[in-house]
Amino acid sequence: MPKNSKVTQREHSSEHVTESVADLLAHEEPVDYKRSVLNVTGETWDKQKDGDEDLDAENRPAWNSKLQYILAQIGEYGGARNAFFSYLCQKNGGAFCPLPGAYLVPYLVLLIIIGLPLFFLELAVGQRIRRGSIGVWNYICPRLGGIGYASCLVCFFVGLYYNVIIGWSIFYFFKSFQYPLPWSECPIVKNGSVAVVETECERSSATTYFWYREALDISNSISESGGLNWKMTVCLLVAWSLVGLAMIKGIQSSGKVMYFSSLFPYVVLVCFLVRGLLLRGAVDGIMHMFTPKLDKMLDPQVWREAATQVFFALGLGFGGVIAFSSYNKQDNNCHFDATLVSFINFFTSVLATLVVFAVLGFKANIMNEKCVVENAEKILGYLNTNVLSHDLIPPHVNFSHLTAKDYNEMYRVIMTVKEGNFKELGLDACLLEDELNKSVQGTGLAFIAFTEAMTHFPASPFWSVMFFLMLINLGLGSMIGTMSGITTPIIDTFKVRKEVFTVGCCIFAFVVGLIFVQRSGNYFVTMFDDYSATLPLTVVVILENIAVAWIYGTKKFMQELTEMLGFRPYQFYYYTWKYVSPICMAVLMTASIIQLGVSPPGYSAWIREEAAEKFLFYPNWAMAILICLIILASLPLPLVFILRQFHLVSDGSNALSVTYKKGRMMKDISNLEDNDETRFILSKVPSETPSPMPTHRSYLGPGSNSPMEMTNAPNGRYGSGYLLASTPESEL
Repeated sequence: MPKNSKVTQREHSSEHVTESVADLLAHEEPVDYKRSVLNVTGETWDKQKDGDEDLDAENRPAWNSKLQYILAQIGEYGGARNAFFSYLCQKNGGAFCPLPGAYLVPYLVLLIIIGLPLFFLELAVGQRIRRGSIGVWNYICPRLGGIGYASCLVCFFVGLYYNVIIGWSIFYFFKSFQYPLPWSECPIVKNGSVAVVETECERSSATTYFWYREALDISNSISESGGLNWKMTVCLLVAWSLVGLAMIKGIQSSGKVMYFSSLFPYVVLVCFLVRGLLLRGAVDGIMHMFTPKLDKMLDPQVWREAATQVFFALGLGFGGVIAFSSYNKQDNNCHFDATLVSFINFFTSVLATLVVFAVLGFKANIMNEKCVVENAEKILGYLNTNVLSHDLIPPHVNFSHLTAKDYNEMYRVIMTVKEGNFKELGLDACLLEDELNKSVQGTGLAFIAFTEAMTHFPASPFWSVMFFLMLINLGLGSMIGTMSGITTPIIDTFKVRKEVFTVGCCIFAFVVGLIFVQRSGNYFVTMFDDYSATLPLTVVVILENIAVAWIYGTKKFMQELTEMLGFRPYQFYYYTWKYVSPICMAVLMTASIIQLGVSPPGYSAWIREEAAEKFLFYPNWAMAILICLIILASLPLPLVFILRQFHLVSDGSNALSVTYKKGRMMKDISNLEDNDETRFILSKVPSETPSPMPTHRSYLGPGSNSPMEMTNAPNGRYGSGYLLASTPESEL
């Protein structure tokens, strides 16, 4: 190289080189290309040299340890969703666990044929390309680059309402530092000079009243805004502040948070399981969980909800999985990570299910005993007024110590004798099975059923503090994953400042999230939970699968995984990626659309005057919001496709990143469509653009599969040999 070359002049300099690629090429001498390495980030999936891995580490943050990374993946979505997982099992009458030997069958089957393969796929593409979701899908298939933007929008919608749940947990957490717990008894109000129990509480229960009136101060319908609930507004502000502090330094701060937020909930769950198994009636709950109900297995709704749970538990389609794996070294065994995290999530689901059903079994026994006492008093009243004859009562029945078995025997006798006017007596069967089958939906499982059960625990404030601290940590772990699905791809793509963007995101989300802390806010949480993510998320994951398996090519992908991992993944993944998973997800999406059309969208409203829930249909304006949520989350997919199909915007795949500092060149070139001098490097058809390369230069044509390479020559000078990189676009 000439001595006056700009590159030679800065050979030992740490300053960044800003010369054009043409300048660099013009002063190069022929060299042995086999000894040179040029790192083109995002343009090839071929195996890189050790020097390139060191180079990536200089420019991209990395996990401090493998444990930190695994905890982040576990805590990302499995946490809070698994805490509410058993709600689905209870809601579907034990269909998730129809046989003692085949535990959680639909969930486990879908985890194996959909969850594990697609989780492995996302880990692999994130780790190899080392970019967020936007950069990854721009690279693999630019025309489907809208996948990354759709993932960001879904993460945003989910994060909006998810942090509200953390706010609720914060409210209950601080309310737990008192004895007795404030939701253990109904409040007393003065009616003139007479003190009476609050009517709404008396007609429902103390925990239900506290949830709907003290915590949410809920309105009667979604149409009645009722203004902001200032208590929940403050809690939401605290929740977003916690998320902002955990995320402000990227994985340097969020990774350390994961040690506590991911491990502490397991400690609490184990403690609750031990305590729950010692409760009276816990065995009844667990036996109910294992009771076979095979007819439910044929219900498509059960499988649809199981698939949704798999998506949420593993974080598929959100972009958080890709973001976290992008901070790994490229020789990391992501197959092992995928298998480990998938089955740890399954184990967490099993553990949470056992805890919940043990506690619900205890609660069901308490409620059944209460039912027996109330109905026994009715029967005594009928006996005293001669409505019922004393001859109907079995001689061994003792009303002072009436058992559920004695009551059921007495109930059957009365029902047989008074068959004609039995309904007029208003007696309940008081069956334990009925109490166990009662469905407490979603958030009600934590904030009604669990709080009621904890009022009967010895040292109830302690268990309440531990429980809601666990929920806060589970939610925080999930929110870190959700926010990473937004911040990582945006920062990677648009090069914005991390701290400023993270804080700005949290402030904006808090302002928008005020819709969830008005008195009708719980109804908006239900709307977002039901419709903002499930259908768009299914579409996103299907397109991810198609982009890799059918457009990029499953064989090519498997070969590159072999080079990256050092071993060939099982053929099981080849067939699931190419056939099984796309078909299953297409069926799931079709079922979701049919369900949406057959069952008009609605929500359960709490009617104050009736002190009961009532199912209401969404009004027209709410339906418009609901439809807009689905369309907005899916809009980037067709929009980006059209813009890039007709070349209205850059396809985003021609971003060349070359680094050269202290013996390496550092240079970022974007918008290569405007840079004719470099177009020959990335051109899909080399003949389209004449090569500006001098005739004396060593050049290997487009038939080569090797990466374009460039390294230091042994004498300290920089030589280069250039190869045309094969790009995923060539497969389109």
